[in-house]
Amino acid sequence: MSRRTTALVVPELNGKFELREVYLSDIQPDEVLVEIHASGLCHTDLSFATGVLPCQPGAVLGHEGAGVVVETGSAVTHVAPGDKVLLSFTHCETCGPCKSGHPAYCHDFNARNMSGRRPDGSAAMHASAEAGKAPVFSSFFGQSSFARHTLAHRSSVVRVPADADLALYAPLGCGMQTGAGAVLKSLGVREGSTVAVFGAGSVGMASVMAAAHVARAAVVIAVDVQPARLELAKKLGATHGVLASRDPAAKSVVEQIRDICPPLGVDFAVDCTGVPSVIRDMVDSLGTLGRASTVGAPGFGKEVGIDVMQHLTYGKEYVGCCEGDSLPSEFIPYLMDLHAKGQFPMHEFIEYYDFSDYEKAIADIHSGKVVKAVLKWT
Repeated sequence: MSRRTTALVVPELNGKFELREVYLSDIQPDEVLVEIHASGLCHTDLSFATGVLPCQPGAVLGHEGAGVVVETGSAVTHVAPGDKVLLSFTHCETCGPCKSGHPAYCHDFNARNMSGRRPDGSAAMHASAEAGKAPVFSSFFGQSSFARHTLAHRSSVVRVPADADLALYAPLGCGMQTGAGAVLKSLGVREGSTVAVFGAGSVGMASVMAAAHVARAAVVIAVDVQPARLELAKKLGATHGVLASRDPAAKSVVEQIRDICPPLGVDFAVDCTGVPSVIRDMVDSLGTLGRASTVGAPGFGKEVGIDVMQHLTYGKEYVGCCEGDSLPSEFIPYLMDLHAKGQFPMHEFIEYYDFSDYEKAIADIHSGKVVKAVLKWT
């Protein structure tokens, strides 16, 4: 029998949401029924809601869920009813990258996380109580956590301690592990290195915290267009802030970074914007043997030009980074432990909203008033 629940639905691809009733399909053997307590609100959710990334009207998004297990499928053994869990991306568990500890590069990553369907092609949610009728774009990142109850694939589910603050740690499922993983895993930032982080949103702040407090980089440069964001980044461990300006008389971002890290630039850099012009600045700001990575998602088909001779003669590297190359079952508890030790103070920039106040949360994100919004069910 279908389970009715309330979800934040995207009626049209115009960036707007509505609270509506939806119906969950029967649980499959590899799924977990979760009562969602909180979900981070990510720019990726908003990009799908506007159609910048591929979506369908009527979608239930959300991919930073946190809640309590209600029921488990017959093939699920690592969690049980009553367990607190955080939800992250899903993966097949059987391909080469999954088996080697790199599930963010699962061969089926795009289909499993962004197609709006389960791996077998069925829908986990429906707009109608009648079985199989009106399928909803769901199973988003294996979870669709913008719902009071959801069916999550087992690979998305990470068990956490019974005393864990679910609302606080919900963003670890994507944004926080992506930013931190870019620094620690994809780039392999070394102690004493110089690092530039382009974009001081929540993912950028995670990169800053990881570089400053975990990798103990000697110089951490935050780059943004908002002075307030740069001040927050310094509070979280950045040693310098570079203000990006459209004023042609002002020094360029690359020039400012080279002034801080002469003669050519930084050892490592992370782009958290996905904007091609920013990516080009990031690559140009690298010094000899510098390594850079993009974590911002601009949508498919976007391109950026590279000065091939500079890239060649200075031995630069530019790599992609999906979900921080994380293994969530290991990396999420690691970040929770760092937070408990005061080395990953993500609480400094999280604001909480009731799910019914979703419009205010989205408006505050767009205006830059908040760095990270978390929606909570009450």
